[in-house]
Amino acid sequence: MTFSKTLKPALLASATILLGQGTALADPIKIAVNEWTGQHISAHFAGALFEQLGHEVEYVTAGAVPQLAAIAEGSLHYQPELWTNNVGDIYPKAVEAGDIIVVGGLGLEPQEGWIYPPYMAELCPGLPAYEALYDCAQAFAAADTFPDGRLITYPADWGTRSADLVDLIDLPFKPVPGGSEGAMLAELKSAVAAEQPILMMMWQPHWVFAETDVNWVEWDTPHGTCDEASQKRGEACGFQQATVDKIVAKDFATSYPDAMKMVELMNLTNDVQNVLILEVDQNGREVKEVVAEWMGANEDVWQPWVAAAKQ
Repeated sequence: MTFSKTLKPALLASATILLGQGTALADPIKIAVNEWTGQHISAHFAGALFEQLGHEVEYVTAGAVPQLAAIAEGSLHYQPELWTNNVGDIYPKAVEAGDIIVVGGLGLEPQEGWIYPPYMAELCPGLPAYEALYDCAQAFAAADTFPDGRLITYPADWGTRSADLVDLIDLPFKPVPGGSEGAMLAELKSAVAAEQPILMMMWQPHWVFAETDVNWVEWDTPHGTCDEASQKRGEACGFQQATVDKIVAKDFATSYPDAMKMVELMNLTNDVQNVLILEVDQNGREVKEVVAEWMGANEDVWQPWVAAAKQ
């Protein structure tokens, strides 16, 4: 996803309309809420921790780009789950200017690439190394792709990165776009239940990993960042991986020193988020409910953070 290279006045105006006027940090602490379930969980987890410190919390719906302008001007205070691969170069420029403070990583380990069920390793010796796919493409073949293997890729309107990679490294597979995220997951679960061959593009954190056992194809280690340029140099490094940052407004630490300590300590792993996403997206439960339930069962994890933040 590509965005404008500058924080344009129109963007700032949009953020002001969406998120409210003002540059001073004041109660309540305003936390960004983006459009996917995992981030909702991170946001409400952070809010619950701030409430443990006695702060009031406000959850503010904000887009990936407008939230940066709002944090830079101080009308939004905290974003616990900023994915660095969906904000273009606006984010690093705002950080470099000192308008946004990066506190550190949330603890999530984002991953994107090709997955397969463990039983496929017997049919394709050499996995998880990608080189094995050259020799056992037929193990992944379907009637409409034979003798090439079948690779389920993202829906067509999500881009063509998997297809581009197949062409680039001349892999004997036919990319087949999934109709939707739901259709892809239904096919994965059906194939695993019947122990049928499947190779599919996927990402995590995601609820499917809380209930389905899969392995990831492994790629060459890139010399630097794995991107289009490195692929063109002949580096079969797979796909660029994002990082997930915790970011705050520049005055957050002075306005909320105890909350700043909490931000520094707050940590959330893939395993935890995957399970909570499953409860929300598949079992129809409320985000606040599943976060509260997890916190009630795991006080040994976060209570030390509260104690340290109050010191």
